[in-house]
Amino acid sequence: MQRSSFSGSVGFVLAAAGSAVGLGNIWRFPYLAAKDGGGLFLVIYIILALTFGFALLTTEIAIGRKTRKGPLSAYRRINPRFKNLGLIGCIIPMMILPYYSVIGGWVIKFATAYLSGCGFEAAQDGYFTNFITHKYESIIFTVAFLLLTSFIIYRGVNKGIEKFSKILMPLLLLLIIGISVFSLTIQHTDSSGEVRSGLDGLKIYVIPDFKDLTLEKFSVTLMDAIGQLFYSLSIAMGIMISYGSYVKDENNLVKSINRIEIFDTAVAFLAGAMVIPVVYVFAGYEGMTASGPGLVFVNIPKIFAETGQIGNLLGAVFFTMVLFAALTSAISILEAIVSSFMDKFGYSRKKSVVAETLIALFFAILVCLGYNALYFELPLPNGTNAQILDLMDYISNNILMPITALLTCILIGYIAGPEKIISEVTRNGEIFSREKLYRVMIKYIAPLLLFLLLLKSIGLL
Repeated sequence: MQRSSFSGSVGFVLAAAGSAVGLGNIWRFPYLAAKDGGGLFLVIYIILALTFGFALLTTEIAIGRKTRKGPLSAYRRINPRFKNLGLIGCIIPMMILPYYSVIGGWVIKFATAYLSGCGFEAAQDGYFTNFITHKYESIIFTVAFLLLTSFIIYRGVNKGIEKFSKILMPLLLLLIIGISVFSLTIQHTDSSGEVRSGLDGLKIYVIPDFKDLTLEKFSVTLMDAIGQLFYSLSIAMGIMISYGSYVKDENNLVKSINRIEIFDTAVAFLAGAMVIPVVYVFAGYEGMTASGPGLVFVNIPKIFAETGQIGNLLGAVFFTMVLFAALTSAISILEAIVSSFMDKFGYSRKKSVVAETLIALFFAILVCLGYNALYFELPLPNGTNAQILDLMDYISNNILMPITALLTCILIGYIAGPEKIISEVTRNGEIFSREKLYRVMIKYIAPLLLFLLLLKSIGLL
C-alpha cells in the first residue's frame, strides 16, 4: 500500500503545529506560568523548548520519515528489540483520545451556549457540574466531537488533515491574537476599589519573579516546564512519528522543525497572554490558581459575565477558538492510532478509522459515566483525587509518556546511535547547525531530565 504524504512543508508544519496547539496550551501553560514566577517559567520553558524539546521533536519526526511507519511499527524498524516501545507509543494516544473527545464535547456544549446567546446561563453556579453529571447530555456532545474528528481523518492526509489544518490554523491564530490584544486593553474596579488592568496582568506574566526563589522552587519550575513541553510539542504520543512518516524525502526537515518550534512556542506564549491578563483583571491573584476544566468551564465564563453584554460575544469567540484548538489536536491523536493500524494490520484507512472510533467511543462513554453512574475518587501519587478521566490522563501523561521519551533517548543515544537521526535530517545535504547540541541532549541531558520527571510523576521526588 503506497503511503500518503503531505503536499509540502507548509501542510506538514501547520498540521504539526495544530497538533501541539491544544487544550494543554490553553488551560495548563497559563496556570503554570502564573504559579511558577511568570517570566522565570517563560525563560526556562523557552530554553528547554530550544534544547530538550528540539532533541525529542527532531528524533520523532526523523524516525517517522526514515521508517515510513506509524509508532506501532516504527520502533521495530529502528531496532527489533524495541518493538514493545512502539506498542506503548500506540497505547498512549489510544488512552488520550477517549477523554480528549469528552473534553471536546464539553467545548462544543459551551460554544453552542454562547453562539445561541445563552452565555449568561453558562456562567451560573453549577452549570458545568450539572452538565457533566447528567447521564446522557455529555455523551451526546462527546459523540459529536469524536465523529467530527473521525470524519477529518477518514478523508485522508491531503483532503483531511492537511486541508483542514490549512483552514483551521490561520483562523485559530487570528482568534488567539485577537483575544490576546483585547485582554491587554481591559480594566476593572473590584468591590474594594482596586483597579486592575490587562497590562498589569501581562507584567505578572512576563516579568520574572525572583522573590523567595530557592533551589527547590527552581526545581519545581524546571519539572513543570519539562512536563508542559510534552503538551506543547506533542512529543512521546506517537503523533510526530506518524506525521513525520508523511513528509517527503526532499523536504527540508531542519527548516520544518525550526518552524514548528517557533510556531508552538509563540502560540504557547500567546495562550498565556490571552488568559492571564483577563483572569487577573476580574479575579486577581486568587483567580490565577485555577487550571484545567475549572479555569475554562467555570472561571472564564464567570469573567465573561462580568463584562456585561459583550460577554456573550467574547464567550462565542473564545470557545470557538478552544474548539479549533481541541479539534486540531484530536485529529493528530487519532491519526497516530490509524497509521499504526494501517501499518501493523494492513487495514485500509477507512477500516482503521471506523475501528478506532468504536474503541474510543466505548471508553469515552465510560469517562462520561465516571462523573455520575460510575463515579469514584482514587488518590494519586501527585496528591489529586481522580475519576476515570483523571486516572487515564495520569497514566498516559505522567507515566507512559516520560517512559516512552526516556526509552527513545536510550534507543537513539546508545543503541541505534545519534547518526541514525542526523543522517535522516541531513539527507539532502542540509546544514544541521545544532548537531552537537542534539548529540549532547539525546545522550545525556534529556535522559537525566526525563528520569527526574518520571520520579516526580510517581511521587518519589
